[in-house]
Amino acid sequence: MPMSRTQRLLDLIQLLRQYRRPVAAVTLAATLGVSVRTVYRDIDTLKGQGADIAGEAGVGYVLRPGFLLPPLMFTEDEIEALVLGSRWVAEQADGPLGKAAQAVVAKISAVLPPELKAGVEGSGLLIGPGEPMAALDGALATIRHAIRRERKLAVAYADERGEATERVIWPIAVAFFDRVRVVVAWCELRDGYRHFRIDRIVSVEDRDERYPRRRGRMLKDWHAVQGIPEQ
Repeated sequence: MPMSRTQRLLDLIQLLRQYRRPVAAVTLAATLGVSVRTVYRDIDTLKGQGADIAGEAGVGYVLRPGFLLPPLMFTEDEIEALVLGSRWVAEQADGPLGKAAQAVVAKISAVLPPELKAGVEGSGLLIGPGEPMAALDGALATIRHAIRRERKLAVAYADERGEATERVIWPIAVAFFDRVRVVVAWCELRDGYRHFRIDRIVSVEDRDERYPRRRGRMLKDWHAVQGIPEQ
């Protein structure tokens, strides 16, 4: 069965997302199973819909970050996954991230046809109430911000006996468990990767100082040291 144009455009966008450097139209065409002329035409269409695609014929194309999805179709399972995920984030993350998750669903809902929009507004998948997780007010948002900017944090951290130590950490990830949130970081005091429960962080301060290694590389190292598959 011939691929629909909408599906072909979506596949082209997803394929472009896999490349950080310009990729030739002939490579895109071969992967998608279409002609090079079709690739040129579809790229022009995507540009018209707002996709920031740089490049030209004979040079290659690259999709710059920040492109918003055009009004493409989602399956019912995909819609339920989005709604369920946003509701979980609203319950388990900090306030700003929860509001962001709700905004994402609202933006997607705005471009869906009526028959699919009903699946967003009337989803039967709910997140049940859980035990409240104690944490320093605003700590998670501060940690997320530092992770995004690759900045050091000065924290006072209490152990299971309540004894606090002053540390400088390089946060690289936050893990969400049922009852706790854990910061994965390089600890200058211990000279190694350590895990810090956010509910035991007594104080946190952004030092506005970039740590010397790239977070992506450190995260790969941490996965290797822990023997945990990358997500």
